Amino acid sequence: MKRTISQILALSALFILNSCTESKPKKAPSKPNIIYILADDLGYGDISSYGQKKFSTPNLDAMVANGMKFTQHYSGTSVCAPSRSSLMTGQHTGHTHIRGNKELGTEGQEPLIGSSITIAEVMKEAGYVTGAFGKWGLGFVTTEGGATQQGFDEFFGYNCQRMSHRYYPTHVWHNEEKVLLKGNDWTHKVTYAPDVIQEKTLEFIENNSDKPFFAYVPIILPHAEMIAPEDPIFEKYRGKYEETPHTEESDNYTSDYGPNMTPKHYCPQPTPHAAFAAMVDRLDMYVGQIVAKVNELGIAENTIIMFASDNGPHGEGGADPKFFNSAGGLKGMKRDLYEGGIRSPFIAVWPTKIKAGSTSDHISAFWDVMPTIADLGGVKTPTQSDGVSFLPTLLGSESQKNHEYLYWEFHGKEGRQAVRKGKWKAVAYRIENPKKATFELFDLDNDPTESYDIASQYPEVVKEMKEIISESHVESEIFPFKR
Repeated sequence: MKRTISQILALSALFILNSCTESKPKKAPSKPNIIYILADDLGYGDISSYGQKKFSTPNLDAMVANGMKFTQHYSGTSVCAPSRSSLMTGQHTGHTHIRGNKELGTEGQEPLIGSSITIAEVMKEAGYVTGAFGKWGLGFVTTEGGATQQGFDEFFGYNCQRMSHRYYPTHVWHNEEKVLLKGNDWTHKVTYAPDVIQEKTLEFIENNSDKPFFAYVPIILPHAEMIAPEDPIFEKYRGKYEETPHTEESDNYTSDYGPNMTPKHYCPQPTPHAAFAAMVDRLDMYVGQIVAKVNELGIAENTIIMFASDNGPHGEGGADPKFFNSAGGLKGMKRDLYEGGIRSPFIAVWPTKIKAGSTSDHISAFWDVMPTIADLGGVKTPTQSDGVSFLPTLLGSESQKNHEYLYWEFHGKEGRQAVRKGKWKAVAYRIENPKKATFELFDLDNDPTESYDIASQYPEVVKEMKEIISESHVESEIFPFKR
């Protein structure tokens, strides 16, 4: 094998150094373990350290106290599947393959295509063991979009978004194997699926604590339906709030699944406020258990833990985001491209690396997670990614690069698009209906609640934002905007 002159000199220097000392060279530090926890429909204001007043989230608050809190982090878009596609592929929703919650009439949704490059595949290239535990929603187990087909060594949980509307389903999946849940038959509530999934999450961390691992933990809480086990967590909130019962056609717990596996209703819930608080409390408990497991195994200083939510708060099944101020005072909720629909809490903890109790206003989004994790793993970011690594921000470096702009789209409600560039935020609604289409412009520095449309005052900014929208959206045959 040929060697360059610089390589020969380097080897010679290494030989001389080793011959002059009796001590062995120090072992290179291991690559950091990475745990990314994703809540489902948790609002920006649903964590007490982000402003929640009606209940507390002590474990997430501890992450904030021991790590970095981001105040301007964004999800991929305002609903589940495309937001997760953006996260996994490192692409915004004008480019990523999955841009909507498209049902196929069987278990599972429109799958990611085989040519998609996911974070899991990037981390496998970096030598990591990869696992996903929770809700996948990007392709059934037998398709090229299944989690194990997209780079995960192990998957346990809900393959299908629609099935995850039930917390007591008949089954979940372990890789390609259906796992029946004891006592559940769409009528009886015996085994709470998130508890089972959490056990597998902790097991994965323990089993792989001696090697670099990437654990993706998309927990389904607090997505509708509004239900939690009748245990001390729930009892803590029962009777605490005024309640308006959420009723359905039947007062019984039932799936209401039709022939194409589509749920017609969520479960009835006599105390939806208490149920929601208990669900977020349980989510917080899971986070605390993950942190505790990492500490117990003695790997905390070589493990970065990140937490975010896939989109803004929902209002289904009796959920009441107004009562809890779940959007944290921001405008909009799930399915909106206003701040309340896409602004996400984001917390990162890494002892001795990330400054405890720090706060960042760095503007970032889900498609930045791939390049950030690639940097952590010491590998290159795929060229397909629209992201910018925010690892410099996490480590307190001044070398952080910034986005020129961020772009989102939503394929529902007659089509929605949005752009943020610096302080400017543009929101276009009903783009498929020229007679009713709207285009608004906001100054987020002076109007963070997007209360005042100033598009008429800044025609040049409006022109620039429309050009960005046009350039950012690449038309998709599967998820077209029907103009």
